[in-house]
Amino acid sequence: MEIENQLTQGSISKALIKLALPIMGTSFLQTAYTITDMFWIGKVGTKAAAAVGTGGFFTWLAMAFIILSKVGAEVGVAQSIGRNDIGEAKRYIRHTVQLNIFLGILYSIVLIVFKKSLIGFFNLGDAEVISMATTYLVIVSLGLVSYFINPVFTGILNGYGDSKTPFYINMIGLVTNIVLDPLFIFGFGPIPAMGVAGAALATVIAQVAVTFAFIIRIVVAKDELFKEIGFLQAPDMTHMRYIIRLSLPVALQNALFSIIAMFIAKIIANWGPTPIAVQKIGSQIEAISWMTAGGFSTALSTFVGQNYGANKWDRIYKGYFIAIGLASIVGLGATLLLVFGANPVFSVFLSEEEAVAQGINYLRILGFSQLFMCVEITTAGAFNGLGKTVPPSITGILFNALRIPAAIILSATVLDLDGVWWSISMTSVFKGIILTSWFILFLKKQMKHSQDKNIEIAL
Repeated sequence: MEIENQLTQGSISKALIKLALPIMGTSFLQTAYTITDMFWIGKVGTKAAAAVGTGGFFTWLAMAFIILSKVGAEVGVAQSIGRNDIGEAKRYIRHTVQLNIFLGILYSIVLIVFKKSLIGFFNLGDAEVISMATTYLVIVSLGLVSYFINPVFTGILNGYGDSKTPFYINMIGLVTNIVLDPLFIFGFGPIPAMGVAGAALATVIAQVAVTFAFIIRIVVAKDELFKEIGFLQAPDMTHMRYIIRLSLPVALQNALFSIIAMFIAKIIANWGPTPIAVQKIGSQIEAISWMTAGGFSTALSTFVGQNYGANKWDRIYKGYFIAIGLASIVGLGATLLLVFGANPVFSVFLSEEEAVAQGINYLRILGFSQLFMCVEITTAGAFNGLGKTVPPSITGILFNALRIPAAIILSATVLDLDGVWWSISMTSVFKGIILTSWFILFLKKQMKHSQDKNIEIAL
């Protein structure tokens, strides 16, 4: 049976760009939730921004658990579509959704029960910031099931080759968040001003709206992929084990990345709450590049997965270098923006002179690593599409962990706080160089093996 949205034939560059653009749009929409919050919260003050930034670390950590099912959905569905096996694709959909809902409920309970200890880890030293951060964490936790399930629905459709639908559905969430944020944060008419709590509530409502939109899409879908999936059936442990084995290295990398970021935040807290707010806002501005690269990464993962399922190594080879070229353009553009446009860009979010000065330094230092970061993220997608999730995880875990001792050492020098930012920037450079070299060597080896095999068949 011929399946819609296959990427195993036709123009490679056209297929990648057509798939990547909506994915990038979806990534920007998801980032825009946080940017919208930080924009309005920044108007309340630096303490409020620090509180949202602190509570936000735990939603960031949640991505590690989300990825346990998201990667399995993208890769499993993509490879099944490449093999023209729609039944297997449905099984991956069922198991990833079941796993994701279970993890979302469990993680929500943990955050609510241990909220004081989790916020207390950062040693913020300011009772008002601690109180606001705790409130933000509890409210966001109540909507985490939606926060968990939306990326998996997105991953399923991306793996199928349909990246437009997630973009349109996530747009609903962004519009909802944009409308509700100022209303809930500052109040309007009968709606009281809720500050940080209002930002959290707006985000939860927006995420729930997206979940309902995805459910409606699945219920009314006419394509074969969503017919008779059987979400209420008992899980098959063979599929569940494969999904976890495939996704665990990526999930572990993301979990450790978040935990390392928390330790970095604890180091930063020695300079007070302002640098925490600076890093939170700065990282969201920087997301312009890594979210764009993430779009190419996911598109390349789907493209590689389908062509791997169809055993078309020549298309994988050409597709990888086309995607790397596009990601490099994005990385260079981001470098120019962050290095030369740091002042006007950061000033949009905070007005305090000290915070703006620190934010400019942050963006300029991180700007030098953007090309390498974009190449690394895109290459990780190529590895994931092949089902080889270990190499990106090894590279990421090793150099992310090095950020902690590097931050301590460099910040003790004349660099002071800037030493922390340099520890992040330089490790990103090393990750990009090493992971890209690793994949190119692997790809050349596979191409030679494939060519030798074709010669043997011809003889």
